[in-house]
This record gives sequence, structure tokens and C-alpha cells, in this order.
Amino acid sequence: MEVAVAIFALLFVLFVAAGVFVAVKAVQAAKRGVDRTVAQARRTVEDTSLRARQYTQPGVTGELAQLRLSLRTSMRATQEALRTGAQEDASLSESLRLFEQLSAHGHELDDELRRLEREPDKATIAARLPGLRERMERITHSAESLRWAARDRARKFADDGLAALSDQIDMEAGALRHWTREPSVDGTAGVGDGTAGASGGGARPGAADGSYSWGPAGEEPSDAEAPPAITAKDPRTQPSYPWQKAPRTEGTSP
Repeated sequence: MEVAVAIFALLFVLFVAAGVFVAVKAVQAAKRGVDRTVAQARRTVEDTSLRARQYTQPGVTGELAQLRLSLRTSMRATQEALRTGAQEDASLSESLRLFEQLSAHGHELDDELRRLEREPDKATIAARLPGLRERMERITHSAESLRWAARDRARKFADDGLAALSDQIDMEAGALRHWTREPSVDGTAGVGDGTAGASGGGARPGAADGSYSWGPAGEEPSDAEAPPAITAKDPRTQPSYPWQKAPRTEGTSP
């Protein structure tokens, strides 16, 4: 009895621990989902604000907004391309590592541009803009190099895969078009158009169905040697495909 109670208590503790673990994981997953949603909403709002300042506020304020928007757009596109490609191509892991280092420089520049947006001295901002623009162009150029290299690599693999598949399909199509004909009695290959064969073993007309016998001359084919009749296939038992039209039944209008 004591053993049964101990086992029951142990199972109860295990169930409680498993329930707590699942609950914690669910809360953490929900929190990550909320954080991603909030971060996405914040980025969308900030990008919209930058676009508005870029076109509505001339001068250094609009140029700062344009620099930040170009930087964020390029870095985000490269990050998405590399992460998506790395799921199918493990060799992109090194590219991701380099991009993380590049992202540190991008975040540093974005923070500096954000601080300058609150700077009241417009002359100082205007004097620093050429250097800031050069930094932004160097970062975005590096990001674009990684992004387009990953895309070219994926396209090359897709082209190679398509070429290999086309070769396999051509080989299969050739095999489907190839067939061998039965040789005649005298060892010569038969003629597929129904003409007479060589002397001593030519093809002779058989019954009224137009079939030909390849037996010795003067010998009539028996019922056992007659080829089996070809019966029409029941369309209801045949496989159908999405691109295949449904068979029309008699009495239905087109």
C-alpha cells in the first residue's frame, strides 16, 4: 500500500512539474510573439515618420531622414535574404556572421543619425552630412554585396537543378518512345507497316480483324496463339489529374 501511495505521489509531482514547464514555455512563446509584434509596429511607425520627414521637411532634417531610411531598408532586406537562404544553404552561416558584425556598424550609425535629428545647430549637422553619407553608403554597399551574392548563389543552384531535371526528363521521354519489334521466323526484323516478310516465313493476313501471324507459312494460328482482345478501359477506374477535363457522357450538351 505504501508503495502504491509513493508511486501515486511521484506521478502527481511529475504531472505538476510537466504542467508548470508547459505553462512557462507557453508564456515565453506568447511574450516573444508580443515582443515581435510590438517591434514590428514600432519599426513601421518609425519608417512612416522618416518617409514623411524626408518629403515634407527640406534641408538637413530631410537629409537625415533619407539617410536613416536608406540604411534601414538595405539592412533589413539583406537580413531577410540571408536568414531565408541559410535555412536551405548552410554555407551562408559565415555570411550571416559577417552581416551581424556589419549590423553593429549600422546600428551605431542609425543611433548617431537619430541623435542629430534633435540637434538644434543645423550648421554643424550640415558640415557632418558628407561624412555620414559616406559611412551610410559603405555600409549599404557591403550589405548589398552580401544580399546579391546570396541571391545569385540561390539562382545558380536553381538553374543547375532545373538543368539536371530537364536532362532526366529527356532521357525518360526517349525511353518511352523506344520499343523493340519481334523478329520473324527467319531471323529478320519484322516490318511495322504490315508488308510481307522474307520468303519462307512472311506475315500472312489472319482473321477479319486485320491481324498478322508470324508463324510458318501454311500454318493457321490457333485460338491459343491469337492475341488477346483489346478492351476499352473503364474511365471510372482511371486516375484523374487536376488539368484533365472530366469525361463527357452521352446526352449532355457541351
